[in-house]
Amino acid sequence: MSETAELAEKLKTEGERMAQFFAELTGDQWTREVYTEGTTWSIRNVLSHYVTSERGLIRLFESIRATGKGAADDFSIDRYNASQQEKTKDLAPAELLEQYKQTRAESIQWVSGLKDEELDIQGRHPFLGETVIREMVKMLYLHNQLHYRDVKRALR
Repeated sequence: MSETAELAEKLKTEGERMAQFFAELTGDQWTREVYTEGTTWSIRNVLSHYVTSERGLIRLFESIRATGKGAADDFSIDRYNASQQEKTKDLAPAELLEQYKQTRAESIQWVSGLKDEELDIQGRHPFLGETVIREMVKMLYLHNQLHYRDVKRALR
């Protein structure tokens, strides 16, 4: 199996697991607070973050593949996240879950279309800094796993 196929499969497996987890949440669980420093984020906000960050990152990855550039030096993750939360504030959890499934499917398709050698193209990731596309793709599923751990803790 090619490296891109392996990465796409990891995204698929992790995405299905996340979708199943969120699909099983009950109404009041969506409002449980996960993060309380700065702006408070509920479980619903975390799912919104999955959607908006992954959409933005796949666009960024494509730009890096095409140009070798990436996120601007002055890019602020906090500002970006706040603006994206504002854009999705009126969406119900079920709508966000469908958007997550669609966004993850698009990510898998994009990764599947990469040639293995394109995984070595370097650019600036907004969190990782200068790195190769391979590491950026891995961060897509690791990022969700980190937040998932915090969501699980909030449900205890």
